[in-house]
Amino acid sequence: STIIISDSINETCATSFGGVSVRYAYLSQRGYYPDDPYKANQDSYSLTHNFIGRESDAFFGVYDGHGRDGDKCAQFVRDNLPPLTASTVKKELQNEIKNGVSNGEDGDDLSKSMELPKDVLQNVLTKAHVMCNKKMHACKDLDDTLSGTTSISMYLHGNRNKITVSNVGDSRAVIGRSTDSILKKEGASSTLKAFALSRDQTPYRRDERIRCRKSGARVLSLDQIEGLEPINEDEDEEGNGEGDMVLGEEIDEGGDPPRIWSPNGDYPGTAFTRSIGDAIAEELGVFAEPEMLSRELTKEDKIIVLASDGVFEFLTNQSVIDICAKFTDPLEACRAVVAESYELWLQYEMRTDDITMICIFIDDVGSPQGSTKDLGVIASVASAVSCDGADDDLISNTARPVRSTMTAEKSRAIMMAKKNMSRSVRDVTEFEEEDFDLESLFTEKTAEEKASIAEAIRASVMFQNITDEQRELIYKAMEPMPVKEGQLIIKQGTVGDRFYIVDEGRFEVRIVPESKLAEEGAVGNCVHVYEGSRENHSHPSFGELALMYSAPRAASIIAQSDGLLWALHRYAFNKVIAEQSFKLEAEKMLKKIDVFKSFSSDSLKELASSLCEAKFSRDDVIINEGDVGDSMYLVLPGGSCKSVRTSKNGSESEVDLKEGGFFGEEVLKGGPENKYQLTVTATNKMTCWTLQKSDAKRVISSLRKEGATNMA
Repeated sequence: STIIISDSINETCATSFGGVSVRYAYLSQRGYYPDDPYKANQDSYSLTHNFIGRESDAFFGVYDGHGRDGDKCAQFVRDNLPPLTASTVKKELQNEIKNGVSNGEDGDDLSKSMELPKDVLQNVLTKAHVMCNKKMHACKDLDDTLSGTTSISMYLHGNRNKITVSNVGDSRAVIGRSTDSILKKEGASSTLKAFALSRDQTPYRRDERIRCRKSGARVLSLDQIEGLEPINEDEDEEGNGEGDMVLGEEIDEGGDPPRIWSPNGDYPGTAFTRSIGDAIAEELGVFAEPEMLSRELTKEDKIIVLASDGVFEFLTNQSVIDICAKFTDPLEACRAVVAESYELWLQYEMRTDDITMICIFIDDVGSPQGSTKDLGVIASVASAVSCDGADDDLISNTARPVRSTMTAEKSRAIMMAKKNMSRSVRDVTEFEEEDFDLESLFTEKTAEEKASIAEAIRASVMFQNITDEQRELIYKAMEPMPVKEGQLIIKQGTVGDRFYIVDEGRFEVRIVPESKLAEEGAVGNCVHVYEGSRENHSHPSFGELALMYSAPRAASIIAQSDGLLWALHRYAFNKVIAEQSFKLEAEKMLKKIDVFKSFSSDSLKELASSLCEAKFSRDDVIINEGDVGDSMYLVLPGGSCKSVRTSKNGSESEVDLKEGGFFGEEVLKGGPENKYQLTVTATNKMTCWTLQKSDAKRVISSLRKEGATNMA
């Protein structure tokens, strides 16, 4: 049965708000909770056109509920915050219009074009959030004692090309900008640069910790509460550190963030410092007043994302914008970001969070309409996000640490599964890594196929720092895998050694509860669907964790349609990364050899690219003293061998060679015999790089020609 559902717009909405032309889409994915598979989606969202009665204005919001009644709290804010905001803004506008009419201005014109000054508008928005919070406290249909919701919203004033973002909690707003000066300055390869439009309000922020502590709160992680980590009571005292918490880098690796606790007991334990609802936490400084940012949209602004923290648990702002930028349709962008987030949750956690996002593509920004007096207000706030460093300040101070490791619970589950699993139920071909032949997998890819693979791996942390040469090898090593409808791609609980990219087709993610995993024929509940499409340039991926180490698969993947996958084996990935890295080391090793000491960096690089791999078993004689040879050897990691040299008086001297050692270089120096001067025998199963004399001569000849040209 399918119990985890997603809610999304059927198709992207294209519209204009004043001078701002946009296309937007939204998607909300219910989380997977193995202990509570029918738990309601606690995220919600709202999109309001014709806001405050103006076709040029709109209101977008994402709300992430928590606690027993978190779903009701999020829905309450969804239903109440937009109308409360609209009525409060209208009321203030009416006051401004009355003041304008009394000064002799036309009331009809003012009612259509009047904009509230920045400070007035932000005060009004704060009032609306506080009113919504009080209204929730009074609501008898829900209990917000230990429940509540975050809120990230954007008020778009289309006639002024202006946005005002209001944030309560740790959901987030991000903007992707195409500003050449920024990209060139940072040396960025992305087409868009991500900037934060909000700051996470969590105990990671020193100012928020201090504020809550003044209300009596304790700020501790769960491990600190349980006595597993030390407590520094003076960490925020004057003179004891500045800026945001280093705590996250130290104790949040397993998903254990600092939390807000009562001085009288271990509650409420919120990982955020502002919220709508949470009546008990409110007494500890967790209030509903938003932080706001107002700015004018420009033609450099291309993408705006509003999303719950489920998106940003494992993805950075830049990663989210990178994924969105790959698509021409914001709905496809939503699907890709949610799919990537969901996959990362399953890799690093036993569960997933609810994941919700609104993605807005800005197609055009016209000239602001209205009087110059109003435009002056906009100009004063346009610098809130600028190109001169303000963006970087926001980014550096905005986010809690992005998690990159699994929880202790997940780690224990993997270890237990490894003990229980059978090597006979692997979803990969059996062979040992040292026997793995990378080149046997190589297939040439078309430009279109390379583009599909590049799009899929672009936002992945695993592939972010690879060189162009490594990328080309990964393209070659990707195995095409045609699939049929109903085919089992991955079986939950079996060891995974491949990472997959969906080129075309639909694939269900199914999870069987641990208690039923041993049952014959158990297929579990559908928790997610990956859908790849060449037409839409949508190529989700799964199984990234398998590139790092062998681990039991967290879910089963079943093809819902015929399709095509690209598969990358972990051994292939390791060889590409390790061998290419070793070639850099090989350049350093070659530099130490007398015959190459005078070579330039480019010449050494050319020599290193000529290295070939040779494998030897224990006791294999690699070279014999007195034999004519045409190659020298470099010992790769893990290898060891013994060299024996016979002196003129017949005595023998032995030398052990290990990783980084080399031998046989004497045959590269020329001479009529080209004979080896020692015998080398492998002492374990080992691999060497070999450099042939012909390749060395070719590079030397090229150097001589270059030298002659320079002399001329």
